[in-house]
Amino acid sequence: MPGVMIIEAIAQAAGILAFKTVNVVPDTETRFYFVAIDRARFRRPVEPGDQLILKVILKRAFKGIWKFHGSAEVDGVEVASAEIMVAPETKGHKPKGVVE
Repeated sequence: MPGVMIIEAIAQAAGILAFKTVNVVPDTETRFYFVAIDRARFRRPVEPGDQLILKVILKRAFKGIWKFHGSAEVDGVEVASAEIMVAPETKGHKPKGVVE
């Protein structure tokens, strides 16, 4: 599995945790933007048939930026990890630096 897909999966899990944390049920108008990734590490390949388990922890929320630590494991062994930052769209305004 390509590393970029593993990071995207961690980012999606972070988005779900963000919604759950603020007790928001997302609809078509609710968005969180993936704004940064830091400290991405890939420790071993993920092969077809592997079961990827994602773990995400909210590290902090500050000025509308949510920072998470996420990891991906196969058979109890960490295969990738990263710090993920997301920001909510508020009142129709995208976070600074978001380009579509």
